[in-house]
Amino acid sequence: MNLAYSGVVVIAEKALIVQVRRMAARAKNPAIQTGIGDDCAVLRLLPTRGRGSEKDTLVTTDFTLEGIHFRRDWHSAESVGHRCLARGLSDIAAMGGEPVAAFLSLALPRDLPQSWVSRFARSLIKLAERYAVTLAGGDTAESPNGILADIIVLGTAPKGNAVLRSGARPGERIYVSGELGGSAAAVSEMRKKPKRKLNSREYARHFFPEPRVELGRILREKGLASAMIDTSDGLSTDLAHICEASGVGAELLEEAIPRATVGKPPREVELQFALHGGEDYELLFTARRGKRIPSRIAGVPITQIGHITSRRKIFLMNPRGVGCELEPRGWEHFRK
Repeated sequence: MNLAYSGVVVIAEKALIVQVRRMAARAKNPAIQTGIGDDCAVLRLLPTRGRGSEKDTLVTTDFTLEGIHFRRDWHSAESVGHRCLARGLSDIAAMGGEPVAAFLSLALPRDLPQSWVSRFARSLIKLAERYAVTLAGGDTAESPNGILADIIVLGTAPKGNAVLRSGARPGERIYVSGELGGSAAAVSEMRKKPKRKLNSREYARHFFPEPRVELGRILREKGLASAMIDTSDGLSTDLAHICEASGVGAELLEEAIPRATVGKPPREVELQFALHGGEDYELLFTARRGKRIPSRIAGVPITQIGHITSRRKIFLMNPRGVGCELEPRGWEHFRK
């Protein structure tokens, strides 16, 4: 039955599960033996026969919190649902993996309209269908303050072949996919004019980011990437993660960093957004000398932006060849 609070119709938990289960049934992955409807999902991820067919299981989890990752007056329910799953898919892509299943836990205010939840779920499942990902389970609860969505995504990679952050070595080249700074530019615009609704097409990398799953898989299959990460926290911070894990440093070429174009008329974003803005969900990777990296892979532009050094610091080099140390200033929770 539906429960009514303050004149707003809210779907009951059991009915919500039935509704989401019906929508999720459209995206079916053969690895899912039992999905929504039991105490646990049953997944069969690892082949038991065939030499070289063993796979490692990849697991990632991400929060999407109202007031932190989105605002209902800025973001549509469709955008929130898409972004919620895209975050997890991007993590799988950064390992060169193939996504298999997702688990979604939702905590919702009791006065949240049923239509918002339905639009959120439809958008999330629409993205899942594109990557043959099954929404295989999760949980629902009432939230005393705002919307909370926790997504867990499972994927696979051939045994021992997942691309890690720790594989970068001095002398290797640094590459990034797509363009950077588009999402941060959107957030900046919304902060400057809080009541203005941005056009989601003009700022697509923020409202409907495209996880680079196919690109990550190709980089892993062809042995092109020695280390990789997605740009969820911003170029400066995510490159620092690679350098820390690999025990190396880096030099970036300022003029080589691909900046996004946003708005109407289209304009290039500021350098600071490309350097430090997060949530672009592009892939940042290193490649050994002698590896030929195409300018486009899976239809996505690839740009060389620097190289790995033995010094454990990151420097940004201007067009005159003068460098300054680049501090990681991307997104970090709890930073003052």
